[in-house]
Amino acid sequence: MALLLYRLLFPVAFLLALPFYALRLVRRERGRASQEKPPGYGIGLGQRFGHYTEEIRARLAGQPAPIWICSISVGEALVALKIARAIRARDPQARVVLSVTTSTGYELLLREAAALGWLVPLYNPIDFTFAARAAIAAIRPRVLVLTEGGIWPNLLRAARAAGIRIVLAAARLSPRSERRWRRYPGIARSVWGLFDLVCVPEADDVARFGGIGVARDRIRHTGSVKFDNAAKDTPSREAEFRALVQPLGLSGPLIVGGSTWAPEEIALADALKKLRAEFPTLRLILVPRHVERAAAIADELSRAGLRVALRSKLTSSSKLPSGDNADVLLVDTTGELRDWYALATVVFVGKSLPGISETGGQNAGEPAALGLPVIFGPHMENFAPLVTHLLRDDAAVQIASAADLAGALRTLLADAEKRTAIGTRARAALVPHQGATARTAECVVAQETAE
Repeated sequence: MALLLYRLLFPVAFLLALPFYALRLVRRERGRASQEKPPGYGIGLGQRFGHYTEEIRARLAGQPAPIWICSISVGEALVALKIARAIRARDPQARVVLSVTTSTGYELLLREAAALGWLVPLYNPIDFTFAARAAIAAIRPRVLVLTEGGIWPNLLRAARAAGIRIVLAAARLSPRSERRWRRYPGIARSVWGLFDLVCVPEADDVARFGGIGVARDRIRHTGSVKFDNAAKDTPSREAEFRALVQPLGLSGPLIVGGSTWAPEEIALADALKKLRAEFPTLRLILVPRHVERAAAIADELSRAGLRVALRSKLTSSSKLPSGDNADVLLVDTTGELRDWYALATVVFVGKSLPGISETGGQNAGEPAALGLPVIFGPHMENFAPLVTHLLRDDAAVQIASAADLAGALRTLLADAEKRTAIGTRARAALVPHQGATARTAECVVAQETAE
C-alpha cells in the first residue's frame, strides 16, 4: 500500500516541483556557460526518461553485463567512482555503469570515463515506473548499487521485479531521516525490504538501520568509503596544482575553504583581510559547493577589495592582467577538491556555519585523511560520528560562528607544531575506515552469486 501511494503521489509532486528544478537547472547551466565542457555533455533529458542514443545502447550491450551504480551529485559520484575502481581491482573484466542526477556530476563522470574504457556514464532516470523499467531494460545490470541516501522506490521495485540484486553502499542515515523512517514503520519496511544488502559506515549504524526496518542479516559494517584513503589508484594532482598557483603568488600559507555556501566565502575573505597584517603572504583558495555561484562570489570578493583569479582560466603561465598576485583563487571547476586540499596549510569545511541557507556540514574526512588541520562550524550533523571522533581526539577545531573564524585560523597559522599534531591525530582517527572501499566492492561482487 505504501509503495502504491508513492507511485500515485510521485507524479503529482514531480509536476509541482518541476518549475523549481527547471529554474535551478537553467541557472546552473547559465552560471557554467563559459566553462569548457567534455565531449558528449548535455542536460540529458532523454536519459532521464530512460531513452538512450544508439551509441550509448551499443556500449551498454557489451559483455559481461554491467554493475549499475547510482549516485546523485559530485560528492556521491566520487564515492561511486572509488567503489567502481575497487570492483575493477577485484574483477578486471567488470563493466560499470555509473549514473548521476546533476549536470555537474555528469560532467565529472564524462571526464573520468574518457580514460576508463570500462565505465559508462549516464544520468539517473526520473523515478517514474516507465522510466525505471526502460533504463533497466537498456542497461540490463547484474547488480544495482545505490549510494549514500539516494533511494528511489520505483527503480527499486522495477529492479526487484527483474530479479536484480540490490545493494545500498556507503549508506547514510541522518538523525532527521531516522526520525522520519521510525514515524512511518510500514513505509520503512516496504522500502527497506527491497534491499538485499545495506553497507553501513559505522558500527553504531547497524542498530540504527535495524531500527528502521532493515533485517539485521542484510546489514554489513564496512566502514566509510568517504573516509577511506586507500584509493591509491586515483592519481594525485598536487604537484600540478602547486605549479599552477605559483605564478599567482600563492606560495605562502594557504587557507582552503572546501564546499562552501554563502555567506561562508565572505566570512573567509574577511578573516583573510584581518590576518594579512600578521601573515603577509597568506592567501585563500575557495572551492564553493555550487560552482554556478562562482561569478557572483567573484564579484562579491572584488567589491571587498580582493584580487581574484579563476581556476578555469589558470594555466602554467597564468598571471592576473595587472601582473599583480592574487589574493584569492576561486575554483570554478568540479571534482578537484581533494587535490586543492593537499595544498592547504589550514582547511575550513563549509556548510557548517550558522546563517547559511542549508546546514549539516560537508565531508571533513578528505582533509583529515591528508593529515591537515581542519576547522568547521557547529553544524556538522551529516557527519556526526566522524566529528565526534575528531573532537574527542583533539583532531579538529570547531567554532561557534563566523566571528570565531579569524581567531581559530590565527592560532593554527602561528603554530606549525600544533598544526602537525592535529593533522596526525586526524589521520589516525580515520584508521578504522581504511579498506572500506574494498570491503564494499566485495559485498557488491558477492551479490552476483548470492541466492
